Amino acid sequence: MKKVYVAATSQHVGKTTSTLGLTTSFMKRGIDVGYCKPVGQHFVELGDLCVDKDALLFSKVMNFHLSAALHSPVILGPGATAAYIDNPEGFDYKKRIIEAARQLEAKHKMVVYEGTGHPGVGSVVHLSNADVAHILGAPVIMVVEGGIGSTIDELNMCTSLFREREVPIVGVIINKVLPEKLEKVKHYVGKHLKNDGVPLLGALPYDKALSNPIMETITHAVKGRVVTFIDNLDNRVEDIIPGSLLDDQEFEVGSNLLLVVSHKRFSQSIEQIKELSDRIGIEKSPLSGVIITGDGRHEKNFHESEISSNYIHKHQIPVITTPLDTLGSMIKINRIEVKINSRTPWKYRRATDLIQKYVNLDLINDKLIG
Repeated sequence: MKKVYVAATSQHVGKTTSTLGLTTSFMKRGIDVGYCKPVGQHFVELGDLCVDKDALLFSKVMNFHLSAALHSPVILGPGATAAYIDNPEGFDYKKRIIEAARQLEAKHKMVVYEGTGHPGVGSVVHLSNADVAHILGAPVIMVVEGGIGSTIDELNMCTSLFREREVPIVGVIINKVLPEKLEKVKHYVGKHLKNDGVPLLGALPYDKALSNPIMETITHAVKGRVVTFIDNLDNRVEDIIPGSLLDDQEFEVGSNLLLVVSHKRFSQSIEQIKELSDRIGIEKSPLSGVIITGDGRHEKNFHESEISSNYIHKHQIPVITTPLDTLGSMIKINRIEVKINSRTPWKYRRATDLIQKYVNLDLINDKLIG
């Protein structure tokens, strides 16, 4: 039985995406792979089941029956750390992790454990990523964001925690590297790691598709209210256009666009989109959704019956209203940290493709004990 622990130097560097790509890639090779998120922070409640949201995602992608005890044994929700400090003897966190690992490792040929946050997260309850990897006896793959100097600095700082706990490092995956700098980053970071006796397992180019949000995420970001076609909030958004840009004669219609427009310009902008689409022969609407903005304090209180556009209804475009003005909406949307989830199947397919193309899976498999 082989096992590995996937950690990251910080949040939002692509740990979950990389973990998902690794598990699905090994599954495609015919390996029976198990998954566990030993320590979670962000959870979902499914009836009596309380699990980390990443465990829920993996259960859907990998098609296993989700068990909190096996796949998400420890949740550090609100108040958990204070309660632990007050009475550490009252918690059996370590025992839960060990029991989950015992059952998973008896059942599968390989188990991939996913870390949480940066390496020090969980230290307050003696369950940092390094602590957990040590408890599991699992070697570590470290995921770091692309660059050279900053990447090496972060790796040196973060891997020190694992060295302190005598946890072996399988290697490093560099994520989100600018495509034009891919070879340069691989050369210099790889050369540095080789001097430390740590292999560079792969470098993944930045892929914009993995950063594209869906309409549901945008709705939450702008504190919006859904007026039409709530069932289509899975629509992905690849670009954003303010209504004012439609007056630009040089504007070209793309695809999967989010229109952000004031209520005063709404009807005019929809008509312009229709005319531009007709002019270049696009039958399917380029719009993934529409945000109708307010004045910064109040939203225009539309009802679905007031959205009289035949175009909106013909193409079943979700329309959202928000009290934010156009600038405020654009700022909120641009600040979204997009996370992979079960409603974005194209993302985990793309994650698998990237891992298979750019990561040395044979080297990982050879270096894992079992």
